[in-house]
This record gives sequence, C-alpha cells and structure tokens, in this order.
Amino acid sequence: MAGIGPIRQDWEPVVVRKKAPNAAAKKDEKAVNAARRSGAEIETMKKYNAGTNKAASSGTSLNTKRLDDDTENLTHERVPSDLKKNLMQARLDKKLTQAQLAQSGNMMINEKPQVIQEYESGKAIPNQQIIGKLERALGTKLRGKK
Repeated sequence: MAGIGPIRQDWEPVVVRKKAPNAAAKKDEKAVNAARRSGAEIETMKKYNAGTNKAASSGTSLNTKRLDDDTENLTHERVPSDLKKNLMQARLDKKLTQAQLAQSGNMMINEKPQVIQEYESGKAIPNQQIIGKLERALGTKLRGKK
C-alpha cells in the first residue's frame, strides 16, 4: 500500500437553507394582482382557520348544546346494599380481614384488598367473576337467596 498518502477530511460547514415560507404566497398574490390589472375575472376565497389547529366551529358545536340539554343522569352500576351486607357478614363469620380474604397466599380470591373494601363500601362496579370468587372463598351465596 505504498503510494497512498494521508487521508484528508473536509471540515468546512455546509449550510442548508429552506425557502422563505411566504415565497409561495407572494407568488400567488402577484399572479392574482396581475390578472386583476389585465381585467380578467378572478374568483377568490377566504379560508378561515386555514393552517391553524382550531376546528371551524370551536366555540359552538352541536354536541355542546346536546350535552347541555341532556337531563338524563348517567352513572355506573354500583354494588347492591344486600350484596355488600352479605359479603361483610360472611367475611366476619369466617373471622377474616379484608386483606386475608383478598390475599393470594391461601388462594382466597387473589385480588387486591382495595377490591374487597370497594365491594363492602358499595363503590365497586359489580363484576360477576369477582363475586363468584368471593362466594367460593366464603362458602356462601352472596347474591340472590341464601
């Protein structure tokens, strides 16, 4: 490899520039003005909210009025009072705490203690699988007749 000299590197900066963003708009404006001077008929249209992130009807939408007029009360289904009483009574009969009933060590129901707390306070959204686990773990019927 005799004859190959040292490798040279070119360290001069390269500047890449984009065209000004208004260049296209100015060209269009010049063309429109030239056509006006020549007497040609021109049809122009103003675009509202063009190039912005706002919706055309951002202030007043149809859904807003519909939501304001809505009088129906939409809520999630909650645990019935008889279910939460039956659950609490069955757990106390077995002398278990909420944490013991929920724990996965004895494979009771393998859920978080917070789940048991929500069911007993009536804040939980009823899940039939969890209710079934609770019935099997406690050996009693929680929903319906005992």
